[in-house]
Amino acid sequence: MADIKSGPNPLYLREAELRQAMELLFFGYRDFTAEPDKILARYGFGRAHHRVIYFVGRFPAITVSELLDILRITKQSLSRVLSQLIREGFVTQRPGTQDRRQRLLTLTDKGRALERELSEEQRARIARAYRQAGAEAVEGFRTVLTNLINEEDRRRFVEEAPPLRLAARR
Repeated sequence: MADIKSGPNPLYLREAELRQAMELLFFGYRDFTAEPDKILARYGFGRAHHRVIYFVGRFPAITVSELLDILRITKQSLSRVLSQLIREGFVTQRPGTQDRRQRLLTLTDKGRALERELSEEQRARIARAYRQAGAEAVEGFRTVLTNLINEEDRRRFVEEAPPLRLAARR
């Protein structure tokens, strides 16, 4: 009788390998967020505050609507975090120039300083890992992470690819 196979089953798709990948993501995220968590605790902030500070810093004059779209949290959750960040002087809010109903968010000097402090160790951690892994592994890692993101958000990274990535594909 012929040996019928259901298709290729590469080692990395076996249950044990998939579970190991899940665990690596858990442990990696734990260690990636450990230092920022300590910094945030000094201010009485949590990871939601970190995400808001990061994305407002990354996209100055981002609208509340755009931020909600990125974070995928409720307006109520964002309002609580954002109100605190505004009240404590980390974020400013102003009406849109075209549509006065829009609220445009920008980091203050204090907010930019906190964002730098929160991101410094994370950038260093990623840089170390990238150096140790090498260019081919870095590209593979980006591909895997990109494919973990839902398709709608994945387009952000194709459309907004960093210049080095675009240059490498020419």
